[in-house]
Amino acid sequence: MTTYIFRRLVDLILVLFGVSILVFLMIRLIPGDAVAIMLGANVDITPERIEALRRQLGLHLPIHQQYLTWLQSILQGDLGKSIWTGQPVSSEILARLPVTLELTALALFFSLICSLPLGVMAARARGSWSDTLIRILSILGLTLPSFWVGVLLLLVFSLYLPSWPTIGYVPLREDPLGNLSRMALPVVAVSFPITAGISRILRSSLLDVLSMDYIRTAKSKGLGSGIVLYKHALRNALIPVITIIGVYVGYLLSGVVVIEQVFAIPGVGRLVIGAISERNYPLVQGIILMITSFFVLVNLLVDIAYAWIDPRVEYD
Repeated sequence: MTTYIFRRLVDLILVLFGVSILVFLMIRLIPGDAVAIMLGANVDITPERIEALRRQLGLHLPIHQQYLTWLQSILQGDLGKSIWTGQPVSSEILARLPVTLELTALALFFSLICSLPLGVMAARARGSWSDTLIRILSILGLTLPSFWVGVLLLLVFSLYLPSWPTIGYVPLREDPLGNLSRMALPVVAVSFPITAGISRILRSSLLDVLSMDYIRTAKSKGLGSGIVLYKHALRNALIPVITIIGVYVGYLLSGVVVIEQVFAIPGVGRLVIGAISERNYPLVQGIILMITSFFVLVNLLVDIAYAWIDPRVEYD
């Protein structure tokens, strides 16, 4: 297990190195003068101000020196400063990060508690009307974008339940009930496609496991169907589910960006949209680097959990 984790850590470092290059080049490959784009149509633009901003961003240096300087700052925890506020990018991200993490965690938790029972139910009742209904709902969940589901929820609740708080955010410490009530709709909107995907994967995986020889052997020994399902089959059936969870975490982070804008939630997603509209590229770089790093780290944890459940993975 130690060797396996070490190999995965090396892979993580290489992936983060590649991500840092892509994030760095994102601004440098923009057509036109990046500094002029950042300043926009400001009437106070002068050659001196353009040159000062160019030096602040290090754009007067050769491209390789720009990258090495930026990478050194990143390794020291310095993501740069916001163009408009002058505040450190890391401070602005950390101020919004708890909101996004709360929404992501709630959506993932809601997806799991809904998808696991649905997947097991569909597998146990294969070919029945309940299996058909779950499969239809899964197809709808996979085809409907989360932002459309969010807009639809806003419309329905505004018309038929206007007393329900639909937009905005209340900190959990100040008002736990108000926080959860405002998080309910965005959590449902984000988790709907994930619930559909996990339930379909679990159903297929569980049906494959239930057709294996050792399951038939367990049944021939007189074990009850519940014991065979939950004690012998479910653990092996969860292996592909755990693998796909890492992918869905990345989907959650990307989906939250739009959902936060729809429901006026002041998280990192709404921050990056504002940074893009304001051409605040140091802030955009910092947010993208943070999200991709978090996504890669989650996939590392998923790989470790996968190896713990199925030790044969360590030797692949």
